Amino acid sequence: MAEGRIWERALECSASALAQGALQPLDTAVLPLASLQDAGFECRRLRSGLPRHLRPAGPKPNPFRPWDRRLEVEPVADDHVLILNKYPVQRGHLLLISRDWVPQGAWLTADDWRAVAQVDADTTGLWFFNSGPSAGASQPHRHLQLLPRSATEALCPRQHWFETQIRFTNDQPGNRGHEHLAGDPLRAACAVLGRERRSADSDPSLTLQGLYRRLAMSLELGDPEGSAAPAHPYNLLLTPQWMALIRREREHSHGFSINGLGFAGYLLLTDHSDADWLERHGPEALLREVVPNIRASTVGGADVDVNR
Repeated sequence: MAEGRIWERALECSASALAQGALQPLDTAVLPLASLQDAGFECRRLRSGLPRHLRPAGPKPNPFRPWDRRLEVEPVADDHVLILNKYPVQRGHLLLISRDWVPQGAWLTADDWRAVAQVDADTTGLWFFNSGPSAGASQPHRHLQLLPRSATEALCPRQHWFETQIRFTNDQPGNRGHEHLAGDPLRAACAVLGRERRSADSDPSLTLQGLYRRLAMSLELGDPEGSAAPAHPYNLLLTPQWMALIRREREHSHGFSINGLGFAGYLLLTDHSDADWLERHGPEALLREVVPNIRASTVGGADVDVNR
């Protein structure tokens, strides 16, 4: 997992940026709700002011053109730059941004996957991507996010849920697992595939790109190699063991703004959030509120050449 050179560099930059006032960590506290703990979620209450990029109204200038050089960790290839998240909950929260303007709502490209693979080979953890406003993206400029994890840390609270979802994703129609999947909107809206071990001479970026394509097609988002743009908003989660896509219907429910981290098990409660509703109904009910009620499909038997 993490503890690589980039992670060490990110921590050094964090200390420097904090001293210069460029970093503004969010002040949060864990909310001890029984419904969250039983379901394997972590909810934090925001105690500091709501950052400008999370406010529902008003102009939102692009923070990546130009990016704050005090937050820069290092360039990645020719097309991307790794910077710190200005408003982190976790120290060393990283953003992988495109140097030039690329819309967040467009397909992830081969350049994006090469940059992800380069960073991931050194420092990994929980990657996430929000494809647009309806999926929780706060900025329209292309950016993927990484929460580094040490070898002793859990990747996310819902890690086990995603590991079991791999079996449901690969089940063929008519199998027991597929029937279970079709009956739950949350499972039907989420597709997960394992990251298989590859030979030393294989290109990890092509492997990631192939998984992305299979998952997108399985959720009827379209074909990243043939469709002009995704047909629906989505979140992407990536760990050293698996990649997941979650098809989205809306961004918020009951006062909670939900991005990819919400599906990983991290929720943020603000003054607008209905904590009582969350305690009564549970966090998975909240996630079901923001995904479509779609019929499940499978990717296990899809005839897709992942090396194209």
